[in-house]
Amino acid sequence: MIVTRKGEPYELSGTSVEVGHQAPTFTLNNLEDKAVSLTDLLAKPLLISVVPDIDTSVCSIQTKQFNQQAGSVEGIQLVTIAKNTKEELANWCAAEGVSMEMLHDEALAFGELYGIKMADLGVLARSIFVIDTDGTLVYQEIVPEMVNEPDYTAALDTVKALVK
Repeated sequence: MIVTRKGEPYELSGTSVEVGHQAPTFTLNNLEDKAVSLTDLLAKPLLISVVPDIDTSVCSIQTKQFNQQAGSVEGIQLVTIAKNTKEELANWCAAEGVSMEMLHDEALAFGELYGIKMADLGVLARSIFVIDTDGTLVYQEIVPEMVNEPDYTAALDTVKALVK
C-alpha cells in the first residue's frame, strides 16, 4: 500500500491486516516500562490510535481528540502507539496535561505486524484500528495522506457499537 506525505508517495511494509480477521498479537512498553500486550487490552473493545510522531501538530491533535472523545465513553479501551521514545511521549503528556495509555514502538514492530511501517521515514503510518474483545479486527483506517487527520467519528462509532 502507498501513503503520501505532502503528496510524496511512500510504500508501507509489513503484513497487511484485514477487517474480520484476528488482530496480530503485539507487546510494547508503556510509559511505566510495563510490557503491554494485545491480550492485556481486550477486556473492553479497543481503539488503537497510531501516530507517526507525537511532536508534530497533526499527531498532537489526533491524540488529544481521541483522548477527549473516547475518554468520555464508558466501556472502551483507548491506546495511542507512536515510534517516539518513552521520554518523548511522557514529556508530551506532561506538556499537554494528558493522561492516557501510551505505547512506544521505537523498533516499528507494531508497524511491521499491522502493515503500517514506513521504513523510508522511520515512522508508523497514521492509522486507527478497532478490535473487539475476541481479538477480531472490526475497523481500520490507514490515512492515505499523512498530514490529514483520521475519521474520528467512524472509529468512535465503531468502538461504541461494541460496548455491551
